[in-house]
Amino acid sequence: MTTVIIKDESGSGRNTASVTLEVGAERITLRDLITTRVREEVARYNATRAEPGRASDVFAGLVMPEGAVPTPGGFRMPTRRPVDWEPQVAESLKAFGRNGFFVLVDDRQVNDLDAELKLTVDSDIRFIRLIALVGG
Repeated sequence: MTTVIIKDESGSGRNTASVTLEVGAERITLRDLITTRVREEVARYNATRAEPGRASDVFAGLVMPEGAVPTPGGFRMPTRRPVDWEPQVAESLKAFGRNGFFVLVDDRQVNDLDAELKLTVDSDIRFIRLIALVGG
């Protein structure tokens, strides 16, 4: 397992969030990195949603879940319901294909979802959001 930190940035270069992930191998495709990231975001939201005193109606993820409303800190859920990771992954991959965000790994832009990335604990991974990802 390799632990990496993914930083989110706005198109203007402002840091907006970060997420720490454990990936299964030091070599991973961008598609698998996005999938791992989104699954972890959904798992974290669903886990805190169920904890008394920690429940939140804000999903801090790469793309907006269906029915949510964008807010400065993420996407506000109209009701505290679990989020399904599979539609979130599908929307994230579509957003990448539509240039809703791009990914830099060690200062190199990765354009192909099937590109193999060699990750280390020191890898600089940045997701740059170019537009508000409403609906993906």
